[in-house]
Amino acid sequence: MKQLIIILFLGFSINSFAQNQKIPHAEAVKTIDGVLTRMLQLLSVEKGETIDTESLRKLFLTNATFSVRAPDKSYPNPFETVSLDDFIASLKDSYYEQGFEEKEIGKVVNEFNGIANVFQSFKGSDSEENTQKGINSYQLVYLENRWWIANMIWTFETDTVKIPKKYLQKGK
Repeated sequence: MKQLIIILFLGFSINSFAQNQKIPHAEAVKTIDGVLTRMLQLLSVEKGETIDTESLRKLFLTNATFSVRAPDKSYPNPFETVSLDDFIASLKDSYYEQGFEEKEIGKVVNEFNGIANVFQSFKGSDSEENTQKGINSYQLVYLENRWWIANMIWTFETDTVKIPKKYLQKGK
């Protein structure tokens, strides 16, 4: 009984949230590929521009979490998780105003009954031509006729840990 109440409460809360949000880029959020493409478009900015964090925010459930797994043991915190608000605040850093681009280089999508997990390989580059490859792992949910990003975890490729070839292919 207790589990049923929790499920009903979560279902009501999520449905109320989804109904009260203005759906940005209505076409983009209808598909998983559209949401993830829009995500990378919003993260990529020319020098002097700022990331449109309000449009970016509307791709996520309000209780989404963002976690980064350090690429190796040299980092003091091997795994860190932040809220949507903290993630959005981090994107307002002046680092991004110097120009930043993130491109998809591969993707594997697993989907069933309104939930999806996506491993998206990426290549990011900044204004100083520093590049980094890694994998974004997204968990998405389909509610109110659109896809929402529920959670995101990412990590980076290193000299000793390369992205497996299966994650460098395009498509499902």
